[in-house]
Amino acid sequence: MSYAVKEAFLTLQGEGVHAGRRAVFLRFTGCNLWSGLEKDRSQAICQFCDTDFVGMDGANGGRYDVTSLADMVAALWGAGREERFIVLTGGEPMLQVDKPLLDALHEKGFFIAMESNGTIAALPDIDWLCISPKAGSELVQKSGDELKLVWPQAGSDWQMMESLDFDHFLIQPMDSEAHQANIEASIEFVQANPKWRLSLQNHKILGLA
Repeated sequence: MSYAVKEAFLTLQGEGVHAGRRAVFLRFTGCNLWSGLEKDRSQAICQFCDTDFVGMDGANGGRYDVTSLADMVAALWGAGREERFIVLTGGEPMLQVDKPLLDALHEKGFFIAMESNGTIAALPDIDWLCISPKAGSELVQKSGDELKLVWPQAGSDWQMMESLDFDHFLIQPMDSEAHQANIEASIEFVQANPKWRLSLQNHKILGLA
């Protein structure tokens, strides 16, 4: 199998439980909730996405086989295998991620995290699973390490989500024209519902990729 990659780069994880951790980000092309084209946004299930996952024109983007992809991300990390950490993201990474790729990344010494919308069952070999449910989609993956709900999100059944099998429940302000109001709404939510914690997109605050 070959993998269509939008971009891959060394940075810091900006959000969630692992925020601040050195990480290789591997972004796959494609998503099952939006084409990524602005002309389709108003009809998409997920209309608030702030990520470009179309094409293979980003840094280190292209089509890779499993060996060349694992070699590329290992080169991005650089020398030393200690604390190697990679984040598989998209788009929706589970459209492409498979066991051979996970095995190859583990052989390179990586702890594998993945960020997914939860509409496709995740593979058990993923070391850290972050699910970000989108209202209007069917949530298939109902367990993992962290559940990250973008807020406010009309139609989200957050009370049902509290019964799911996750270790961490995070509220993250939606990045939109109303961003400051969304931050305030997220703080208010967490104050009223202490099972949840606030997650910020620190990479944007810090100006990182």
